[in-house]
Amino acid sequence: MIRAGILSDTHMSMVNQRFKDDLDQAFNDCEVIFHAGDITSLIVLEVFQSKVLYAVHGNMCDMAVQKQLPDRRVVKIENQVIGICHGTGSRHNIEERMWAIFPEADCIIYGHTHQPVCHRYGDILFVNPGSFHSSGPHGAPPSYAKLTVDGSSCQAELFTLAVDR
Repeated sequence: MIRAGILSDTHMSMVNQRFKDDLDQAFNDCEVIFHAGDITSLIVLEVFQSKVLYAVHGNMCDMAVQKQLPDRRVVKIENQVIGICHGTGSRHNIEERMWAIFPEADCIIYGHTHQPVCHRYGDILFVNPGSFHSSGPHGAPPSYAKLTVDGSSCQAELFTLAVDR
């Protein structure tokens, strides 16, 4: 069994102690990390050196990130096919667009909308962890997801970080 952390839309050009503390709180029990894009700067990825990292670039990433990371990828973990892509365009039908990219996937991870999602459509698990940073005083609180993968299934759960931390 593999426990994986999922985050997206960090939108950071520098790493601070609060971010490191939030990551430790959220993903200390995870051996794998999926970052679904809008990393913005490669410096953000350095904090994941002790984990297996699968990341893609998003529409807000600088050129260095876009050159180093693909816009989509497929990963196989314990016989489960996981597709990861940041996503583009409007929120409307984004999951249909992701499904068209990854028709063979058991789990599809995406970001872009800043809205946390965790549900199944048929046999496919769709996970959007939301934004790891708050979307402002009137937006969604910072959120992330955890994925548990075993040889025959994937399950995920959404979490929020305390806003008053």
